[in-house]
Amino acid sequence: MNAPWLSHYPPGVPHDVEPEQYRSLAVLLEESLRKNARRPVSVCMERWMSYGELDQHSAALGAWLQSRGLPAGARIAVMLPNVPQFLVAMAAIVRAGYTVVNVNPLYTARELEHQLKDSGAEAIVILENFATTLEAVIDHTAVQHVVVASLGDLLGFWYGRWLSFAVRHLAKMVPAYKLAKTGPLGPRTIVSFRKALADGSTQALKPSAATLDSVAFLQYTGGTTGLSKGAVLTHRNIVAAILQADAWFQSALVRVGEVHNTNAIAALPLYHIFALTLSLLTMRWGAHMTLIPNPRDVPQFVATLKRRPFHLLPAVNTLFNALLQNPQFRQLDFSSLALSQAGGMAASEATAKHWLAVTGCPMTEGWGMSETCAIGTNNPVTSREFSGTIGLPLPGIAIAIKDDEGNSLPEGTPGEICIRGPNVMTGYHNQPEETARAFTPDGFMRTGDVGIMDQRGYTRIVDRKKDMILVSGFNVFPNELENVIALCPGVLECAAIGVEDAKQGEAIKVFVVRSDATLREEDVARYCHDNLTGYKRPKYIEFRGELPKTNVGKVLRRALRAVN
Repeated sequence: MNAPWLSHYPPGVPHDVEPEQYRSLAVLLEESLRKNARRPVSVCMERWMSYGELDQHSAALGAWLQSRGLPAGARIAVMLPNVPQFLVAMAAIVRAGYTVVNVNPLYTARELEHQLKDSGAEAIVILENFATTLEAVIDHTAVQHVVVASLGDLLGFWYGRWLSFAVRHLAKMVPAYKLAKTGPLGPRTIVSFRKALADGSTQALKPSAATLDSVAFLQYTGGTTGLSKGAVLTHRNIVAAILQADAWFQSALVRVGEVHNTNAIAALPLYHIFALTLSLLTMRWGAHMTLIPNPRDVPQFVATLKRRPFHLLPAVNTLFNALLQNPQFRQLDFSSLALSQAGGMAASEATAKHWLAVTGCPMTEGWGMSETCAIGTNNPVTSREFSGTIGLPLPGIAIAIKDDEGNSLPEGTPGEICIRGPNVMTGYHNQPEETARAFTPDGFMRTGDVGIMDQRGYTRIVDRKKDMILVSGFNVFPNELENVIALCPGVLECAAIGVEDAKQGEAIKVFVVRSDATLREEDVARYCHDNLTGYKRPKYIEFRGELPKTNVGKVLRRALRAVN
């Protein structure tokens, strides 16, 4: 096919990548662990972990998981924030030949139960702060092995123990829980993270038999049927994405010198595909990550940035905005900042201009999805101007603008953005019909975004084909919200839409028809709080006598959007 973007690539960027240079993601990781053993891989709360320590810890946890008798490819859930235990768990699962199932730590019991059941996860690594959620649903899942981490586990002997004590007993951030050692499927293993490492350290990690075609991650994303679905990401997909990002970003980091000196800021949640892929890229470089467990605490976040030079800052538009509003942030030394990578949601021109004025480093906008390992298109990292586009396809990727029948449209004609490349998922877990609908006959994946490509190969998003709502970079599907809110006592029917929001990009508005006239807005809000994780909760609730519908009774969300 015609690929006009290739002639507009920055100098030195290859047209393709070769994931076949690695037998699996495990091989890529282990190469970096050995080569960079003496270098730091992360710093969290001023406690450092080296690649050598990550090698030792992940080998121990991987050996412990293997000792449970789990079959190759078994699904292991990880429910952790941005702490060193996440890197250890992720590397352990991949090296042991299993599949990582990333879970949002703030999920409600309903959301957690669906993901554990749908993935078939047989084990989970979870922070104790969220164990009470697991307790509520574990009997309905296949989980038989639970590794419970404490916040301070890898933050030094004295400081780590003090921090875990403070979190439990002073801040009271660990709700009481009791995980039974016997369930419907028989005996369960319930063990602390530290004990799993200690026990595993006495055993040898068996080499993974995974190949590039084995499943590395089940990455869950919003579902058009109301439930999230797992994008099947193979070792090939992930390795390709790492190599594609590496090829594209290298030129921005020339000013750092040796790429392993890069300090990458990990403020976005590592369970999210954007941060996950960039963390793996950082590990390939032998560079280190500054882990930010709670980026909502902007003053503490800024204090962390002040401690040492930082070079790579990935963020969504809302996070860039939040930093810009902080007076202390505007006083930082930005002379080392080489790349401000925007993604996850549309970057606004106003934010981009303000960011450049404050930091001297342009925001570089890119686009990708969970289904594409966060990789798709990106603006050149050497550009100094905000383009308003999502950039050019990365090496090895083809973008086509197609109509509903899958036909490619002429240049300048709006249509659905479709993508093909080695980073694109193989399909949705256990959903053959959804998978079939997702791909065109010539192998392109439909994204649901409507865009226009110009003669240079730059694409501009002009609309969204799906009803998906994008809140601070997180996909929210109206069907899921409506299915949950419809169960609230007093609700007859409801509809959810996204409305423009200066801080979040979009906010959720729900229209409710009451069956009980006494139902109040706070009743609906409380029900949403109990059953939906934070970013899925509506910001606005409006009661109506009826909802606009088609002649067959389908709610017309577009009619609701038109008046908001």
